[in-house]
Amino acid sequence: MSTLAFIPVRGGSKSIPLKNIKSFCGKPLVYWTVKAAHEAVGIDEVIVATDSDEIAEAVSGFGFESVRIYKRSAENSSDNSSTESVMLEYIQKLKIDKNDTFILIQATSPLLVSTDLEKGLALSSNAASVLSCVKSKRFYWTGDANPVNYDFMNRPRRQDFDGLFMENGAFYISKIKDILQTKNRISGKIAICEMPEYTGVEIDEEADWIIAESLMKRFVLQKERARLKNIKLFVTDVDGVLTDAGMYYSENGDELKKFNTHDGMAFQLLRDQNIKTAIVTSEITKLVEKRAAKLKVDHLYQGKKHGGKLSAVLEICDKENISLSEVAYIGDDINCFQLLSEVGVAACPNNALSKIKNIPGIIKLSLNGGEGVVREFAELILD
Repeated sequence: MSTLAFIPVRGGSKSIPLKNIKSFCGKPLVYWTVKAAHEAVGIDEVIVATDSDEIAEAVSGFGFESVRIYKRSAENSSDNSSTESVMLEYIQKLKIDKNDTFILIQATSPLLVSTDLEKGLALSSNAASVLSCVKSKRFYWTGDANPVNYDFMNRPRRQDFDGLFMENGAFYISKIKDILQTKNRISGKIAICEMPEYTGVEIDEEADWIIAESLMKRFVLQKERARLKNIKLFVTDVDGVLTDAGMYYSENGDELKKFNTHDGMAFQLLRDQNIKTAIVTSEITKLVEKRAAKLKVDHLYQGKKHGGKLSAVLEICDKENISLSEVAYIGDDINCFQLLSEVGVAACPNNALSKIKNIPGIIKLSLNGGEGVVREFAELILD
């Protein structure tokens, strides 16, 4: 049995043209929900169902290993098409296992994060379906002026009012077999996964966009900025990060490595901001020693394999009187896995191994190793 996340996105949108790939906080709108699903522990595959080649190209450019594009039919991409229609089209056409878990995610809920999905999956073990909600402590009335959820003669204080749960449209979890049977996204015994109140906004109009971007910056991105701002030590691997991982030899058999000058400038920029730098690598070569000296790297550790990399960085932390939460590290291969899993901020090149890309919370950069990816990571921290 596996768990798949399904994100339907149409090219047609009358209120905001091509809104699913319109820039939202610096990324296409759909990027944020795709990222949340990709990073969530327990989700095996992320399907973006679209009728638009432009959207498909944008999503493919994210570089997420678990993401697949499904070209939905024109019949189920019209203004009158239901979400269930494209869900069923995909499930039936690809003959998805009836025992698999299906998570419907709506791209118009960009404040969704991976931990919300993980919480929902945990709840699904004791329920047929799970839906995301926010708690609303507002007083509701019918059109004929009858109160729905309170006694207006005994108006409760907010802190004493239980309120009601409102669907925020972020995600819905069900088994494939139940979707096929009921033709609906949820059924049977339903559990509620409560999300923060600020996630109640959905992007359907221009005004929603402005509000949602403000909330995103305040509640989601601010946490990320604080994490990056806290960095006091910047550490990088060599092969596959500072280099392209290629093996070059001279006619005399001397080993050569190709470095990127843009990466070299990154060390100076970090040093100008009083951030210590380190190179930790499993190889032992004079080439790296000379390169580290030229870049004025504060700490160089060679011959550190697997757990040795973490031990080396812990030793540096002890010398500099800092914690691992104040360390940023970029690596690309399995011998970087342990250290990447422990530091405050972890990143990897675009062409890193899948196991590395799937580390929860890791920053997947757009450049490959040796193409200036260390500079890209450094500027992200310094921005």
